[in-house]
Amino acid sequence: MQIVDLGKTGLRVSRLSIGTGTQGWGGKSNQTALGLRGLADLLQFAYDQGVTFWDSADQYGSHPHVKEALKPLDRTSVTITTKTVSRTRESVENDVRRFLKETGCDYVDIVLLHCLTNHDWPTRYPDAMEALTRCKEQGLIRAHGVSCHDYGAFQTAAMTPWVEVVLTRINYAGVSMDAGPADVIRTMEQMAAFGKGIYGMKVFGQGKLAKEDGPRKPLEFVMGLSCVHAMTIGMTSQREVEENVAIVNELAGQ
Repeated sequence: MQIVDLGKTGLRVSRLSIGTGTQGWGGKSNQTALGLRGLADLLQFAYDQGVTFWDSADQYGSHPHVKEALKPLDRTSVTITTKTVSRTRESVENDVRRFLKETGCDYVDIVLLHCLTNHDWPTRYPDAMEALTRCKEQGLIRAHGVSCHDYGAFQTAAMTPWVEVVLTRINYAGVSMDAGPADVIRTMEQMAAFGKGIYGMKVFGQGKLAKEDGPRKPLEFVMGLSCVHAMTIGMTSQREVEENVAIVNELAGQ
């Protein structure tokens, strides 16, 4: 599996990330429905295929599964993202400390402000940003950023120096995206030029594109974008992991 720089964050990640949040919200997802051992086994299987970038979130309820999967592994060999929906200094700092306990880690690589929907989010949530800055200074996290569900919020993220990592919805058909592919790509190019780490989600359009065209076409599209460093796919079976890894490795010339 190809390992790449996640922008200028100093993090190096596998080109493919395994997501744990398909239909994820309210503390559950399709992945956590596999059960503690089921998802932990899948994460470990993905790791053995070279997928060492794991995407989790408080809202997916996947922290215990990550903890279980990490037990036999070298913690430093896995890059872990999680996300918070808290917006105040105290609640964000409390979340990060709770996340560390729930994942069994001394640090989390990336923490994102989850599901931003307002173009003026930096002026709305400066305390949340400051909290993550403090957590980074204390060594509790390695990078901070955002996950946006609004094009205005996404454009603001491009121009905000505090943002180090962006999780962005991107696919060739514009399914479940913040704007059309051309606009999103143009904004991602600005982000990449500023050194932000960018990884894509909704690559399969919540499964719609993979069902219609197979997984290769959507993977090839996103991997062809130089402004996207990695991508996360929500997988629920070893067969899906093997299929997606094989395509990514082939496209990357591995």
